[in-house]
Amino acid sequence: MTESLVVCDVDKDLVKKLRDFRFRKETNNAAIVMKIDKDKQLVILDEEHEDISPDDLKDELPESYKYQHTDGRVSYPLCFIFSSPVGCQPEQQMMYAGSKNKLVQTVELTKVFEIRNTEDLTEEWLREKLGFFG
Repeated sequence: MTESLVVCDVDKDLVKKLRDFRFRKETNNAAIVMKIDKDKQLVILDEEHEDISPDDLKDELPESYKYQHTDGRVSYPLCFIFSSPVGCQPEQQMMYAGSKNKLVQTVELTKVFEIRNTEDLTEEWLREKLGFFG
């Protein structure tokens, strides 16, 4: 028996929070951690973090980053870093993967990165990924 892919909707409050986050005026690193509520089939807010480094964020994981360009410019790119929980059931892995695209489209995200192991989330890794956006 083949299970069909479940694509979760995005909680309306989370959509608003992410849009507000995208245009925030603060200059510190911040992150919004999301998760899937399997019963409701909904992407929801899990945690919010202010003034957090990538190294500290990896300790919080089961996205915004101050980026210093080589020419001295500073930007604050909004990054979506996708990671699904290690060890969850295959159907839930599929739910995460299938819902990622819907979330990216709904919130109009452009800098989307996937990471398999949260230990790999380092300042160096993020700088390398953002380097492509100059």
